[in-house]
Amino acid sequence: MKVTSLTVKDFRNLRDVKMQPSDSLNLIFGNNAQGKTNLLEAIWCCTGCRSFRGSKERDYIQLKSPAMHLILRFSDSRREQEIQFHLARGEGKQKKLLLNGVPLKGGSGLFSQFQCVIFSPDDRELIRGNPEKRRGFIDLCGSQLTSKMLGCLRKFDQLTAQRNAVLKQIQLGKSEKKDLSLWDIQIAAYGSMLTCLRHSYLTKLSVICEKLYSGITGGSEQLLMKYRSNIFQNSEIPEKPTKEMQQYYFEQLQKSAEDDIRLGFTAKGAGRDDFSCKINGMSVKEYGSQGQQKSSALVLKLAQASLFYETKEETPVILLDDVMGELDEKRQKLVYEIIQNMQIFLTSCQPESIGQEQTGKGTVFYMENGELKY
Repeated sequence: MKVTSLTVKDFRNLRDVKMQPSDSLNLIFGNNAQGKTNLLEAIWCCTGCRSFRGSKERDYIQLKSPAMHLILRFSDSRREQEIQFHLARGEGKQKKLLLNGVPLKGGSGLFSQFQCVIFSPDDRELIRGNPEKRRGFIDLCGSQLTSKMLGCLRKFDQLTAQRNAVLKQIQLGKSEKKDLSLWDIQIAAYGSMLTCLRHSYLTKLSVICEKLYSGITGGSEQLLMKYRSNIFQNSEIPEKPTKEMQQYYFEQLQKSAEDDIRLGFTAKGAGRDDFSCKINGMSVKEYGSQGQQKSSALVLKLAQASLFYETKEETPVILLDDVMGELDEKRQKLVYEIIQNMQIFLTSCQPESIGQEQTGKGTVFYMENGELKY
């Protein structure tokens, strides 16, 4: 998968950017706060996902502009396609997404067509952050590989939101405890499926991570990842959900009903799952050094890209946001080995830290005051 052209108008500080990227490496360098990360964010927005920076969509539009526009053309193994993303200020329907000229209702239509893997300085939060960060990572990665994961996740979230609404109605005396059963049956089915899909993905990912981390450390350290279900033991999680699994999930929801009513939300189930990372048997989150946390996060992202390629036989677009300069030579070499056949957009304040061997393979751009120059 390759981006063949990109047009950005009034996206953050990017007034009018037109880019014809290389099929291999695209190095965007310049001082801080010139728009390098904004350019990567513009590409990422064309996946249909929320900003990797946690930004609100209204923040995309340049302060003095009424609207912003993105046009991205990309090719995969089958054909060339075009994504358009238009966003305007004001009330009403001001957001438009188009794929090959056809309007889309939401971002899922883009997500299934155009995929990226983003590496950023915040990746360490995958290790030291809260469980929501890690669940989100697994859900994004798994959904990139199969629409089944995406559909299951959306249905599970919808059902959980509806159950939470009933819990609040019970608190107010407008519903009864028995009203939860209808939602519990459905949540048990989708929650069991989601658990199996996540567990299956993490099992495959962990094999690659273990190998990559061993390569970084010369075999002196072993990285192991383990899925942590809020309902089941790992030994009880099959490839596909069973009726017994769904029944047990349902019973656990019923048992926690009183606590959930008191809390006003669903405290049991796949919505509370997590995964752990351990180096030589010790929690990386609790006891790992900064270097170990950074390396663990790095191999998670590299494994994501590698597994995507193995499964889809298609390369994702790689976005590296000011991360290579922080890595030593061994880690840089590992990154380039994994993504060597992929299109890369790499930002840096210090292009010399990337190495002449790499910069000579692609195109170098200079970013200043939101303007891109060759």
